[in-house]
Amino acid sequence: MARSSRYKVPFRRRREGVTNYYKRRKLLLSNKPRLVVRVTNRYIIAQIIKARPEGDFTLVSAHSGELKNYGWKGGTKNTSAAYLLGLLVGLKAVKAGISEAILDIGLHRAVRGARVFSVALGAKDAGLQIPLGENILPTEERVRGEHVATYAGILDENKRKIRFSKYFERGLDPVNLPQHFEEVKKTMLSSFQMMQSGKV
Repeated sequence: MARSSRYKVPFRRRREGVTNYYKRRKLLLSNKPRLVVRVTNRYIIAQIIKARPEGDFTLVSAHSGELKNYGWKGGTKNTSAAYLLGLLVGLKAVKAGISEAILDIGLHRAVRGARVFSVALGAKDAGLQIPLGENILPTEERVRGEHVATYAGILDENKRKIRFSKYFERGLDPVNLPQHFEEVKKTMLSSFQMMQSGKV
């Protein structure tokens, strides 16, 4: 008589390394919207998602390519862009009446100062209530891109133009990245304040 096997075939998305169902279950049990952050080859994507019996429902979303609408000339995958993306999706969420969320970083490793936490910090600064440990967040200097500006500053002009060719193509000297970051952040906040007041 054949013995019954106790082996269970994992769900397809688990086999493909796409979803950690143990973590997903813990997130869903909170019954709060999730701030889902994913990093692709070119962009960072942030979405506020609510789980429903029929499946996940996206409430608001943004990707780092949208930052150019506010004048951003830096990269679309660095820490500064991640923060501004978080600020953008957070402002969209607050405008839509969403007040809180929990961070869902998927299969990304929880490394101190990682871009996924920069997104969460931006969303929190926009007004979303997100539980975050202070020791996991990137520093203000890193968020503003001061490490990039310092590195660019020690290069001679030719090496700087080669190393940061994309920046220069968009009209930004990386030495000025922190100031540029603050300008874009101010533009973004002003834009949403005008929308909230009905002036746009």
